[in-house]
Amino acid sequence: MENQKKQSDSNFSEKEKLSGIERELVLQYLMDGNVPVTLTPINEEKSSSDNEVIHPLASQIFPVALKPEHIRVQKNGKIHLENPPHSVVGFAGKVVRVEFYFNRVGLFFTSLVDKDKKGLYILVPETLNRIKDIEEKSDYDFSAVLFFECNNKKDINTSCVPWENEILFSRPVWKTIPLENQKKAKEYLEKFVEKAKAQKNAGNGIQLIPVCNYLTFEPEQKVQSIENRVLPLSILYVDHERIVLGTSNLQDNYEIGHEYGLKLCFSIKNSPILSRDIFVTCAVNNIYTNNDSTRKCIDFVYTTLQEEDLRYLYEKATKRLFV
Repeated sequence: MENQKKQSDSNFSEKEKLSGIERELVLQYLMDGNVPVTLTPINEEKSSSDNEVIHPLASQIFPVALKPEHIRVQKNGKIHLENPPHSVVGFAGKVVRVEFYFNRVGLFFTSLVDKDKKGLYILVPETLNRIKDIEEKSDYDFSAVLFFECNNKKDINTSCVPWENEILFSRPVWKTIPLENQKKAKEYLEKFVEKAKAQKNAGNGIQLIPVCNYLTFEPEQKVQSIENRVLPLSILYVDHERIVLGTSNLQDNYEIGHEYGLKLCFSIKNSPILSRDIFVTCAVNNIYTNNDSTRKCIDFVYTTLQEEDLRYLYEKATKRLFV
């Protein structure tokens, strides 16, 4: 039995669907406790062959995270929801998608939220599914790579992709920040401007708008295929003087003054030259962090930049000729 369990663990990450002994291992893991789960209502008319897709109801409903103290798992696969929050009580009689991590691997199943004399419960089905991440688009017109950390003389090759909530190479405007976030964003902006006035190191400060947008943005909380997977850095702003990157990777560590090798990658449309790569060095000029330290923005200023590359970046960012 022990050998069978070890073999199951070694093959676990390769399987898309889990049943039999793998399911029993997961069930025991849930029974041992301290496993938060996320419930998301799905369309009851969903077909049984359409397990991978969430069909939202007509009204806007968000996933609800349940702390371990709100669930009690029985050996028969019955999960009782103990003192669930009010938002979950409304799920009674609805089919939900249940997501959680098992040893950092994201799993999900669908189940009806039913009721017995003890209260609401869901049943763990005979087959569980691995969560598949949606593939990120790779055909960006612009991307970047932090490829070398100069201070420690080591390769890092950290990918950077445009943040979907900002338009690069256009002048940032305040209205791009969602209305519900603008009050908090204004508080951040006032604090950062005060700091910039004292240190005189933020240029014209226009990059602070996307910084405030990123720090106040509330991303959708969802279970991924692998827990704490390192994501690419988000490009928030770029011009001929600086690039600003955002991250929610808690393990990312950047220090003021540290220098990096950076490659800026452009895809050029309607041109015989299909791409253009610009290599620069840049140093960490400022680090901006939100109040709960879950997101931060790193402001890099270029320390070396060829004149022809300066011209290209200036004209692309400002839409004016470089003279």
